Amino acid sequence: MKNEKRLVMALVVLVVMFLVLLGASGGFENATPQQATEDDSEPADEDLIVVGFSQLGSESVWRATHTQSIQDALSKENGFFLQYSNARQKQENQIKAIRGFISQRVDYIVFSPLMEEGWETVLTEAKDAGIPVILVDRKIAGSEDLYTTFIGSDMEAEGRKAGEWLENDLARRGRADDPLNIVVLTGPFGSTSQIGRSCGFMQVASQHPSWNILTQESGDFTVVKGKEVMAKLLRLYEDIDVVVSQNDEMTFGAMEAIAEAGLTTGIYGKMKMISFDGVKDALELVDSGKINCEVECNPLQGELLADVIKKLEAGEKVDKEYFVDELVFTANNVRDYLSDRVY
Repeated sequence: MKNEKRLVMALVVLVVMFLVLLGASGGFENATPQQATEDDSEPADEDLIVVGFSQLGSESVWRATHTQSIQDALSKENGFFLQYSNARQKQENQIKAIRGFISQRVDYIVFSPLMEEGWETVLTEAKDAGIPVILVDRKIAGSEDLYTTFIGSDMEAEGRKAGEWLENDLARRGRADDPLNIVVLTGPFGSTSQIGRSCGFMQVASQHPSWNILTQESGDFTVVKGKEVMAKLLRLYEDIDVVVSQNDEMTFGAMEAIAEAGLTTGIYGKMKMISFDGVKDALELVDSGKINCEVECNPLQGELLADVIKKLEAGEKVDKEYFVDELVFTANNVRDYLSDRVY
């Protein structure tokens, strides 16, 4: 079966080479350069496991670390041949990449879906082609029979951890029943991280009538948008007690806007700041007291992914979900982990 796939891939490469040569000789008057994946050549070793990997983008340090973790684990030295595609935050690019992987008859398709909806058609095509699909970091909505397994974070649990930290912190200070005005900066609406973290936090918030969620607004997981949204919220609401920011990039932008407004965050600040991901720059802000609580989202998923694929290759049964280990960082424990943080 794999030899047949290698033959198909070799033919695809030959056709592409022919088209490129034809274009270079003037065969296409309006030809434009074609975007290539990082490695789309034919694997020299037919025993390598061929994996097509579509990453949703490169919007943050976290995402870059997640990509690198998978690239390092699915290396030729470890028995893999990886075809990588960056969707640049566009779902249509991911769908195109997945169809390309299907046409090349890869052994496995791995992708981190930008949104939860909109995958049924293309994943049905993968299923019909007999190619197992593995989701990483984010999930899809709909039928679970369209993918083999999921590897990543329990986003709903992350949201609950944030709510539980706030609950415990208020109780410790004897302020459990005090009125509290909260704004939430979310990721893109419809993404697994936005849905999970919002739902998990609201599960805790719903148990506290004194917690007033002023608004939930998307900051697109970027510094620029996080700053823009936070600046707007500071104009709209005079008394914000807590900012819940669903990733560190938005947090950095929000903190810029807060500082420019002459306000402060953290242990001794006007607003409590809760953030997600746990990149080193954020942990340093926890250590300095400017972020109260940092909920980790672990991007180092590559080794677990490689292990799961090798189990499938050996004909072993795998679980439907695999969650990576994650922590909650505060000023009380962050120094135990800060020096070892590599991203």
